[in-house]
This record gives sequence, structure tokens and C-alpha cells, in this order.
Amino acid sequence: MSTTITVPSLGESVTEATVARWFKNPGDAVKKDEPICELETDKVTLEVPSSAAGVLSEIKAAAGSNVGVGAALAVIAEGMGKAASGETPKPANESKKDAPKAAEAVPAPAAAKDSGAHPLPPAAQKLVTENNLNVSAISGTGKDGRITKEDVLKHMEGGAKPAASGSAPALAVVSGSPNRSEERVRMTTLRRRIAQRLKESQNTAAILSTFNEIDMTNVTQLRAEYKDAIEKKHGIRLGFMGFFVKAAVQALKEIPAVNAQIDGDDVIYKNYYDIGVAVGTPQGLVVPVIRNAESKSLIQIEAEIAALAKKARDGKLTMEELTGGTFTVSNGGVYGSLMSTPIINPPQSGILGMHKTMDRPVAMNGQVVIRPMMYIALSYDHRIIDGSESVTFLKRVKENVEDPRRLLLDV
Repeated sequence: MSTTITVPSLGESVTEATVARWFKNPGDAVKKDEPICELETDKVTLEVPSSAAGVLSEIKAAAGSNVGVGAALAVIAEGMGKAASGETPKPANESKKDAPKAAEAVPAPAAAKDSGAHPLPPAAQKLVTENNLNVSAISGTGKDGRITKEDVLKHMEGGAKPAASGSAPALAVVSGSPNRSEERVRMTTLRRRIAQRLKESQNTAAILSTFNEIDMTNVTQLRAEYKDAIEKKHGIRLGFMGFFVKAAVQALKEIPAVNAQIDGDDVIYKNYYDIGVAVGTPQGLVVPVIRNAESKSLIQIEAEIAALAKKARDGKLTMEELTGGTFTVSNGGVYGSLMSTPIINPPQSGILGMHKTMDRPVAMNGQVVIRPMMYIALSYDHRIIDGSESVTFLKRVKENVEDPRRLLLDV
């Protein structure tokens, strides 16, 4: 008797995924509920567990292939696999026909070995092979310590030496000659979807941006005064994002068009505030959502931001955590951006961009003083939001952050 493993439901409006990698090979033993492969969608990466114990008898969808919901991934047959019988399973990226015969077997060069239990992604494997690198000397920063292409490049920039081997590197580089090699790597599903949505936003919405600047003196002092006590009591580090989420919610209450969306010939005004928080990951930008932010305290919002950011970096976000936002806050300042015009996340109508805080001379009460200043930007859909509303919204955010007491008093 055999069991067919199929692509599970991927969440609302998601119908296709890409097989990112296989954790098992044909012939390997599989336990019930043990992950056998990893799927990548335009929003999340998820592991597919086996619904039965037995042997992986057949892989129906190779790594890199696109599969729809309900499509067959693999077949699990009854019996004992290689791992269960004491044999060492072969890496998932090595085909059986290429395995050397026992009489001819030789130790694999360091460049072909993986640093752990996971196979190298194609781009990283290519660099390792071409430069004959010792994988065990490369530190992995990907999920579960996996080695990424960026990890290999960083290792090479640090003056990595080729692994000891009897064979020469696949590409010999003449000393002093420029490296003009090229590499073609297929876009991930997440990256393709990001590109589609951003272009869709530009093609559909009438996007404009308005700017203001914030004196961060008071909120910086407040954070410095209470951050240790908050970390001790609540176990979280107090950042600036929570203040901006709270400030945005209050501004959205006053200017409801910024929290609305267009649906055909109708405008849907939303009386709840689900705030998306943009998080950068090695795979691309994702926007997990803080539900009902209007009902949560600053500490609760900060704790949720920290938890969602960790899940994003670990690739553990669920579809529910990534859908349904009414407004987005993005902090390009963590990368050093001084000013930008963020792109709206459809079907939302606005996005608030934070930027780097820098000491700048400003005029106050007839004197030039040095203050920690931040530029902020609101990109908005001019089809639904008027210029006066966008300017007023950004002014309210400025007032709320410059005087954090307003956030507590709701004024």
C-alpha cells in the first residue's frame, strides 16, 4: 500500500508554489509527520510533512518545478528505507546514476561537501565548485544555518583559500585579469510575486508622495530612559517602530481615506486598523500584519513586531500573518536610507516610510540648534486620498511622535 503526498492548501488566493528543496531521496526512510520537502510561495516558505511512515519510493515534482494545490509531490510506500537499515542516505542533489562504483570510490573534494544536513542551493554550489572552496569553513546565515550564495561570496571576499584537492578549480582566473563571468539564476516565487505586485501597484494606483520631518528628541529620550526597565519587565527591546505604528493609527482615525481601499466603483472604509510592518529577509521583503493595532498598547505592539520579525527571518510566517493589512509602515532607516518614496502595497491606499535619524542643524526659536531629525514620507493613492488629507495625515504622525504623550492621551 502506498500514500501520495500532495501540495497542501497554500492560503487565500495562493494557488501555486515552487518546490524549493527535497529533504529526502527515493529509497530513504520517512517517519510520519517528518518534513520531506520545502515549498516556496509568493508569501511564505513552508515544509510539507509526510502523512504516513514508510519509504520515499518516488518524487513526482523535482526541485525548482512549479506545482499547484493538490498536485502530487511524492509517493510513500510501506517498508524500511536506507536510513532505517543503517545505510547513509545520499544528498538530495546527487543523482544515483552519477554515484561512483564501490571499487572506484574516492573521497569527495571539500568543494562538493555540504556544511551540514542540508544541500547547498544551486547558486552557492556553483561558486563553491568553481572556486574549489572548503564548505566546512563557510558560516551559514540562512534558515537552520544553511549556506547561501551571499555567505559564499562573503567568505571569498575574506581571502578564502581553495580546498586541498588533486583537481584544479573549474574556472582558472589569471592573476590581475578582471572577472567577467556571468550567472543566470531563476527568480524565486517570492521575488517574482514581489516584482508583479510592485509593478501592479504602479500601473493601477495614482501614486504620489509627500514628505515631512520629525524631531526625534523626545521619543529618543523616552526610549533611553525606559528601555532597560521595559526589557527587564517585558523581555523586549523598545524600538521606534511601535511609536510610529501608534502614531499612524491615531492619524488614520482622523483621515479615514488613508485606511480605505478602492473596489471597482466603490470605496471601502475600514473601521479597524491592521497595520503591516515591512521586514527584510534574505528571500525578500515581507509584510506581516499586526491585527487590531488600535486596541493594543505600545508594549504589545513592540512585542508583536519582534515576534513577527523573527518568524519572517526564520521563514515561519503563516498566510494569515501576511494577509489583510489596511496600511503599512516601512523603515528604510535600518539600512541607512535618508529619504525614499515607498511603493503602496495593493489594495492598500497608503504606506508610511521611516528613514535614518541624523543630527542636523535646525532653526528653533530664532536659534540654530542640533537635533536628531528623521525624514518621513507618505506614498498615497491620489484616486482616493486628496493632497490636503495626505499632508494632514503626515502632520499628525509628526505631532504624535514629537510629543509621545499624545499617544497615551489619544489627542
